[in-house]
Amino acid sequence: MPPPADIVKVAIEWPGAFPKLMEIDQVSAQMAQQLHERIQSSSMDMKLDALKDLANSSRDITFAQEFINLDGISLLTQMVESGTDFGDLLSFTLTAFVELMDHGIVSWDTFSVAFIKKIASYVCKSAMDTAVLQRSLAILESMVLNSQDLYQKVAQEITIGQLIPHLQGTDQDIQTYTIAVINALFLKAPEEKRQEMAHILAQKQLRSIILSNVIRSNKPINDEMAHQLYVLQVLTFNLLEDRMMTKMDPQDQAQRDIIFELRRIAFDVECESNNSGSFEKRKSMYTRDYKKLGFINHVNPAVDFTQIPPGMLALDNMLYFARHHQDAYIRIVLENSSREDKHECPFGRSSIELTKMLCEILKVGELPSENCHDFHPMFFTHDRSFEEFFCICIQLLNKTWKEMRATSEDFNKVMQVVKEQITRALTIKPNSLDQFKSRLQNLSYTEILKLRQSERMNQEDFQSRPILELREKIQPEIMELIKQQRLNRLCEGTCFRKISSRRRQDKFWYCRLSPNHKVLHYGDLEESPQGEVPHDSLQDKLPVADIKAVVTGKDCPHMKEKGALKQNKELLELAFSVLYESDEYLNFIAPDKHEYCVWTDGLNALLGKEMTSEFTRSDMDTLLNMEMKLRLLDLENIQIPEVPPPIPKEPSNYDFVYDCN
Repeated sequence: MPPPADIVKVAIEWPGAFPKLMEIDQVSAQMAQQLHERIQSSSMDMKLDALKDLANSSRDITFAQEFINLDGISLLTQMVESGTDFGDLLSFTLTAFVELMDHGIVSWDTFSVAFIKKIASYVCKSAMDTAVLQRSLAILESMVLNSQDLYQKVAQEITIGQLIPHLQGTDQDIQTYTIAVINALFLKAPEEKRQEMAHILAQKQLRSIILSNVIRSNKPINDEMAHQLYVLQVLTFNLLEDRMMTKMDPQDQAQRDIIFELRRIAFDVECESNNSGSFEKRKSMYTRDYKKLGFINHVNPAVDFTQIPPGMLALDNMLYFARHHQDAYIRIVLENSSREDKHECPFGRSSIELTKMLCEILKVGELPSENCHDFHPMFFTHDRSFEEFFCICIQLLNKTWKEMRATSEDFNKVMQVVKEQITRALTIKPNSLDQFKSRLQNLSYTEILKLRQSERMNQEDFQSRPILELREKIQPEIMELIKQQRLNRLCEGTCFRKISSRRRQDKFWYCRLSPNHKVLHYGDLEESPQGEVPHDSLQDKLPVADIKAVVTGKDCPHMKEKGALKQNKELLELAFSVLYESDEYLNFIAPDKHEYCVWTDGLNALLGKEMTSEFTRSDMDTLLNMEMKLRLLDLENIQIPEVPPPIPKEPSNYDFVYDCN
C-alpha cells in the first residue's frame, strides 16, 4: 500500500522535514522488499494480491526506484518468460512492468529476445485476455519507439497481418493500441522500407478496415484514437515527400514520356516518329501544344518540374488526373486553349503551384505533432486520396479562375482564393471526398467575398479618432476583466498529464490556486478527475510569494533534460515552469494551447507582470469590439465627427436658470 498521506503532509509542513522524508523512503523500501518477496509466493491467491498491490504502487517513483534496485524488473521479465502465469496474474504482472518502465529509470535496450518473443506471442494469439493484449501492445509500442535495435527484433516477431484482426473487434482501446503499434513500426522503419510497408498495408486493406471498424463504427472516436489516426494520416502523406523533393531530370526519357502522355491524352495525338516532318515543324507543333497545356517553358516543359517542392509530385498528380479523370482533364485543357492568351488558366503552372499548396496545407514532410487530433475521415475513403484530393482541387481552381474572370496577372490572387476555399472546406471535416466536393461547390468566389465582407464587418474598422480614444479608455477595464477570469480559472485548477517515453498512460497530477490567490496546491492523482479536485486532497503547496519567475518553451528545465521532447516543437509550445527558491522548479506541460495561455497569463498576473499570450490578445479584441458595439448601438447610421463640436460661448446672463428653492 502507498504511504499514508499525512506522512507527506507532516514532512512538508513541520520543522525537521528531512528526517520525515527519510521515513517515507524507508516505508517505500520496506514495501518494495515485502512485495518483492510476496510476488514469488507459491500461493496463487497471495501472489495475485501482491501483483495487484505492485501494479498500484509502481506508479509512485519513490517506490519504483526501490523496487527496481531490488532487481524487480528482471524478476517480472523472468515471470513473463516462464509462461506459467495466465489471466489476472499475467495482466497485473504486465501492468506493473509498464508502470515501472514509464519512469524512465531502466533502459529498454536491456531486454532479451525471449521476453520480446513472449510479448509478441500474446499479440499474435487469436484469443487473448483483453487486459493482457492491451498491455502487450503498449509494451511493443514502447520498445519500437525507444530503441532502434528493439524495432528490428519486434519487426521480425510480428507482421501487419497479425495486427489486423485486433482492428476488426469492437474494443476501441485495443484498436487504438494496435494502430499505435503500426504507427510506431512505420515511424521507425528505414526510409527504404517505408514504401514497402505502405504496399503491405494496402494489400492488407488497412485503410478500408479502419474506415469500416473505427471511423464509421457506432462508437464516438475518443481523443487518443483521433491522435493515432492523425499520426497514420501524416505518416501516409509523408511517403509523398520523396517525390515532392525530387527534381525532374530533363534528359531522362522515361520522365519526358510522361509529358508526352499528357499531350497525347489532351489532344488525341500519337507521338510522331522522328522521320515524320522536319525537325523545325515538329518542334513548332510541340511548342504550340505545350503552351496550350499551360507550361511556363513551352520549349522544354521538363524545366518546370525542377522546382522543389513540389518536384515530380506535381507531374505524378497531372498524369493521375489525365488518366483517371480524362474527360475533366481534356475539358479544362481545351477550354483554356480556346480563350484569349491573357484569360487562359494555365493547367501546367496551376497544377505545379496547387500541388505545392496542398503539400503545405497537409504539412507533407513534417513529423506528427504530439498533441494533435486533426485527422480527416475523407482521406481514409480512397487508396489514392492525395491524388483524388488534387483532382477535385484542380477543377475548383479552374472554376474559380472563370468566376473571377482572371487574367495571367491575377494568378497569385486566384491561388489565394483557392487556398481559402480549400481550408474553409476542410474545417468541417467532410466524411467523404464527395462531401468535400459539395462543400467546395457552395464556396464559390462570390461566397468567399461575402464571408470576407462579413468578417470585416465583425471586426469593424473603428479608426476614427473619437472611437480610438474610447477604445483606449475602455481597454484597462477589459484587461482587468480578463485578469480576473484567468485567476478564477487557476482557482478551478487543471489536470496535467505526466509525460514519459510512452505517450498513452494514466498518470495525472492536478494544480490549482487557493481562493485567496496566495498558494498553489498540487499533487498526484490516480486517475483523471471528474470536476474540480478539493484543496485538502492535494498534498503539496507552493506559496505565490516564493515564486521568482515563470519560464516557457526551451528555457524550461524539463525540456532541456528530455532530448526527445526537446525536438518536438508542439511540446515546446505547451511547456512552462515556475521557478521558486534558488533553483527549484515546478514543471508543467499544458494539455492544449488554451490551457497553456490561461496558466501563463494567470501566473504572470499573480506576479504583477503583463499578460502577453495570444489568447489574451484574442480575448481583448473580442471583448473590446463587443463593448464598443454595445456603447455605439444608439449611434447607428449617425456620422461621428472627427473632432468634438466647439464649446459655445458663455451666455451674457443666467436669468434663464430657475432656482427650485
